[in-house]
Amino acid sequence: MFSCDPMAKKINISASSTILLSFLFFVVRQAAASVHDYKGSKFVSKGNAFVLHGGSEGLYSSLPNPNASSVATSGDSFIRFEKITFRMLGEAASSIKDTNPVKVHAIIFEVEDREIIGGSAYGGQRALCCTADLAKLRVCTQGNLIYRPSTRNPDWPQMLFASFAGKDPVAIFPSQTISIPKTGMYNLYFIFCDPMLNGLVIEGKSIWKNPSGYLPGRMAPLMNFYGLISLAFVVLGIFWFSQYARFWREVLPLQNGITLVIALGMFEMALWYFEYAEFNKTGVRPMGITFWAVTSGTIKKTIARLIILLVSMGYGVVRPTLGGLSSKVKMLGATFFIASEILELVENLGAVSDLSGKTRLFLVLPVAMLDAFFILWIFTSLSKTLEKLQARRLMAKLYVYRKFTNVLAVTVILSVGWIGYELYFKSTDVFNERWQNAWIIPAFWHILSFSLLCVICVLWAPSQNSMRYAYSAEASEEYDREETFSLIKPGPFPSKDSQSTPITADTKVDAVGSHKDDLEEDKRE
Repeated sequence: MFSCDPMAKKINISASSTILLSFLFFVVRQAAASVHDYKGSKFVSKGNAFVLHGGSEGLYSSLPNPNASSVATSGDSFIRFEKITFRMLGEAASSIKDTNPVKVHAIIFEVEDREIIGGSAYGGQRALCCTADLAKLRVCTQGNLIYRPSTRNPDWPQMLFASFAGKDPVAIFPSQTISIPKTGMYNLYFIFCDPMLNGLVIEGKSIWKNPSGYLPGRMAPLMNFYGLISLAFVVLGIFWFSQYARFWREVLPLQNGITLVIALGMFEMALWYFEYAEFNKTGVRPMGITFWAVTSGTIKKTIARLIILLVSMGYGVVRPTLGGLSSKVKMLGATFFIASEILELVENLGAVSDLSGKTRLFLVLPVAMLDAFFILWIFTSLSKTLEKLQARRLMAKLYVYRKFTNVLAVTVILSVGWIGYELYFKSTDVFNERWQNAWIIPAFWHILSFSLLCVICVLWAPSQNSMRYAYSAEASEEYDREETFSLIKPGPFPSKDSQSTPITADTKVDAVGSHKDDLEEDKRE
């Protein structure tokens, strides 16, 4: 093991290391567990070195422990190596020489110290392994990894190695626990410099632990968040189910859909909380719980979008059927469910390192396009529904729909703005240095969707006149105002003269004729 002499000024350890480490971070990203299993992992050639990414996670420093000992306690934060072995195959195993031991290095460093890895002679091409030119300068030993001590912590980075002794084709990495003295994003890389080791096979695992458990630091706050939002769903469910139980005879199909969304939301958030709690306890994601959490969330998102679309079309309010649009709505919902389910399962069940940028883009694009199509169809339908309500002078329903339209518009604006912020956040945080704030991004989407659900629950809460209100297209303005949902503040009442105007037979005929025309229009659509 060797570290470059800090006095050797001819080694150019500068911002070019940022470019070098950028490649390493993009080739392989964070694993899906705090227990990183390396079986089947392969080394990647980079410059004059062969590199295997062992993990990158946000770790908090260990809690103060006056009775500290060599045995790790619950408040310790550490990286532990367990049963890691390297095996040479084929010609590489037969080429080992007794006099020339071959090493595999493991280096652990905090992301802020990334520039201390590697170097170059006379400003030439940057290298991770010591070259002949650098060896001539007597600043490193040829074939060893180049690094220098951190200015923030002289004991870091931590460097370990395994050697192939004699003609033994197997090298055993020492089982060791590295304590984390400082909060930060830590990275582990296995590196070897000798080309004859190309094709090296690795087995074993490393365990990463925070003081509060095995959850990665960027995910730890989400466990408490899911617990809180689960309670919020319970409160919303109590309100909604109490209204549902009181007026179950007057419940509309749309209100049944809202009930299903609330139930799925409660189920999803509870599953995510228990999934994170189990992950925090064991260090490995419980795949069964994760699968059902993802699936229930995807079903909830699909049904929620369909409900908003149906409400925007006026279904159950100004039109009793969808006519020829039913098959199109079902097809859009099924397509969105399939695309979203595949994306979420790959992101949450598969190792993140297996999901390259291009692959993720291939999975994200269909979901984004379907979401855009939903938004376009929703606002187009809302425009038509508002025109119908205005033409029929159903002012109470128009009042509700205008509120609903405003809420949707605000939601879309917030979504677009947050997407822009998310892109900015990820593009300016290449090395995950802001990992402690990363949990806010997924949390925002849950809060936004929950807020929209609350608004829909208030606007369409079950009441004693829900059924009559929904299908009373031929009713008078006075009747329309009286049958408004109890939770919606009615507009100003008409004058006594307008209230005392009798409804003649001609008026009823006109209303019924208008209703028939609407039904014919629905069928044509």
